[in-house]
Amino acid sequence: MQVSRITNCVYIVAPTHVETVVLLSKGEVDSKKIRVEFSLEDMDMSEFQDGATYTQIKDYVLEHSGLKVSNLYISQIKRKCGIEVGKNYNLPKSEDSRQPMCPPEKEKAIREAFKYFGMI
Repeated sequence: MQVSRITNCVYIVAPTHVETVVLLSKGEVDSKKIRVEFSLEDMDMSEFQDGATYTQIKDYVLEHSGLKVSNLYISQIKRKCGIEVGKNYNLPKSEDSRQPMCPPEKEKAIREAFKYFGMI
């Protein structure tokens, strides 16, 4: 690899024919915090609006129906509604293990929470 210096720049030629030019400076920053400002007006925020978290759904269901629901029940109803669910890394150890199914009254409460948060 060949490295040459040209007035505050480093010019690197690698054997794979990749060239990189870097501008060197000796700027000092007064603090370790750097403020970055950007506008959200032109950004597409639709990717970030996936709905509520499991905790928010649990809190809503408890507050409005008095029922406690588990993450398992929420993910079961998400699948029924066609909402994308992340991969389950907590898999059962045996092949014949059974998962408890969500009772109808809890399913109704979870669906109401989904509607409230705009997920369905």
